[in-house]
Amino acid sequence: MRKEVKDTIITELGEKLKEYPHFYLVDVTGLNAGATSDLRRKCFKNEIKMVVVKNTLLHKAFEASDIDFEPLYGILKGSTAVMFTKTANVPAKLLKDYTKQGIPALKGAYAEESFFVGADKLEELASIKSKNELIADVVALLQSPIKNVISGLNAGGKIHGLLDAIAERNQ
Repeated sequence: MRKEVKDTIITELGEKLKEYPHFYLVDVTGLNAGATSDLRRKCFKNEIKMVVVKNTLLHKAFEASDIDFEPLYGILKGSTAVMFTKTANVPAKLLKDYTKQGIPALKGAYAEESFFVGADKLEELASIKSKNELIADVVALLQSPIKNVISGLNAGGKIHGLLDAIAERNQ
């Protein structure tokens, strides 16, 4: 591979590292063409950009980045695919479906400004809540007191019924 091509790839990887706040490093050794195609289709459907890269070029892109990716240097061995995503837990959920086969195996990830090294971190990554899930939780918590008041009013129809419902709840 010519130096100009390598420089272009390093630059493109650097741009993706800036564009996507989260990425996973995955070992895709052992996937046949059909399984690889299926994985790419699922990635596309889940808005994940999957790129198979040379470890040396990815290492140089890491070094050129503003973020210190040193904890991931040690896992840049063998065949590596990078899964870039805007939502931290989506690739982990996708990879959990494949863990029964053992391929592809998680090498490491950079999600929510934290490093996760090793396949044992997959469950932890899958449990990270996305921004939309957190917003839904907050909205549900905010609606809960209002729903209690409305149900209390509907139960008794009067303030007295509401006070009785609140008193019973506190006991």
